[in-house]
Amino acid sequence: MEKSDRTGSNVTPAEMISALKPGANLAGADLEGMELMRMDLSGVDLSKANLHKANLIGANLSGANLSEANLRGADLRGANLRAAHLSGADLQETFLNRAQLQQVNLTGANLELAKLQLAYYDRETIWPEGFAYKSSGAVGPKANLPGAFLNTAHLRGVDLRGANLRGAYLSGADLTGANLEGAALSGANLQKAYLTGACLRSARLNGAELQFADLRAADLTGASLEHIQSIAGADFTLAQGLSESDRAMLCAHPGQELGTWNPFTRNNTAQSLGCSPIADK
Repeated sequence: MEKSDRTGSNVTPAEMISALKPGANLAGADLEGMELMRMDLSGVDLSKANLHKANLIGANLSGANLSEANLRGADLRGANLRAAHLSGADLQETFLNRAQLQQVNLTGANLELAKLQLAYYDRETIWPEGFAYKSSGAVGPKANLPGAFLNTAHLRGVDLRGANLRGAYLSGADLTGANLEGAALSGANLQKAYLTGACLRSARLNGAELQFADLRAADLTGASLEHIQSIAGADFTLAQGLSESDRAMLCAHPGQELGTWNPFTRNNTAQSLGCSPIADK
């Protein structure tokens, strides 16, 4: 193979950069850890390029043209593919875990056996016709994730409107500013979850576990809060949309729960809800 076509770890960054062009053959290229990975590759044109099994972990390919590219078996875990063009791309067996797929065009792409767990999409993501993206493990509007293990997941600002998260494990997850409007969270484990400023309008939280959850400034307008298992240490400071009946129902929880302090926010649950002093039950 000619020097300019080498794709292993012995390729210099300059050689790799010069090879980034439409139709390039970068099959098996290992780019992780190279200087290239610290560069801004947004908007690069790699249409019809051969990136079979290429290592592109964490690559910034936002707005890149990867239409009809061969990305079969490529490793794109954590890659930024926002607004990238992937129409007609071969993504069979590709690792897209935790990749950013917001506004991506995947029209006609082949996603057979692609790994999409915790990949992020939004309402502007264009999926291949007939692809069951809602049940793929990806995270976005109307995602079907019942019982999913999302403990400590980074979901800050993610759009999860109408998502099915019944019984999901979200303890310690960062959902700061996330949009969970209309989401089904019945029976979900939200212990120590960060829901600061999150939109929970019309969300169903029946039977959820909220111990030590940070709900400061969350929007709970119309949320269903019946049969909450425990609110010990939960912080509702400046929470919006709580009806008087909801507040009274939460304040009726045992005094031991209401008096529990949140070690992170340094507030106790009763104070955050404005409950009247009550004796332990």
